[in-house]
Amino acid sequence: MTQRFALHPTHPQARLLRQAAGVLGAGGLVAVPTDACYVLACRLGDKAAVDRLRAIRGLDERHLLTLMCRDLSELSTYARVDNRQYRFLKDWTPGPYTFVLDATKEVPRRLWHPSRRTIGLRVPDAAIAQGLLEAHGEPVLCSSLILPDEDDPLNDAAEIAARLARRIELVLEGGGQGFVPTTVVDLTGEEPLVVRVGCGSIEGMVARGAETSTLRVRF
Repeated sequence: MTQRFALHPTHPQARLLRQAAGVLGAGGLVAVPTDACYVLACRLGDKAAVDRLRAIRGLDERHLLTLMCRDLSELSTYARVDNRQYRFLKDWTPGPYTFVLDATKEVPRRLWHPSRRTIGLRVPDAAIAQGLLEAHGEPVLCSSLILPDEDDPLNDAAEIAARLARRIELVLEGGGQGFVPTTVVDLTGEEPLVVRVGCGSIEGMVARGAETSTLRVRF
């Protein structure tokens, strides 16, 4: 049975966040509202949960999943970040952006991009997502909640619970989330490369020399 927790959007109840973290720790899948769209999240080291997440999304191992972190300090544990990249990340986190970076050994190899050894990472600017990360005590693996053969993410808690009944364990409902996936920026090259324009503005990035690409990737 899929549960729903109603949370305050800016001051989520600690008790419910602890229960949600317990669901993650037990191998469950949780739908989480963020500053972009809803994401489907699971525990980082849980292969069975990751496989279930990929099956729901219809993704194979060539598609990058995203590590959602509390802050830059935590992000730098899982990605190799030089001074130039750090300055860029500091200006754009927290926020509705996913950054492609070289993965460290803290990330299981099966989660790397198969040819590039990269991983997507983000730091959300959303109280419910941040509260869940704090209660869980470590990053979670996530992906935008876009079902196979659909273009738009699911953003209504009741619809998510109905359409994914018995396939996920929990939906967090709080309102205030965005309705478009994150903007994706590849930081592995000499200059930042915007590979997907989402809800995060890129005007400031382009003004500072970031390049744009017609390549679309789904996270």
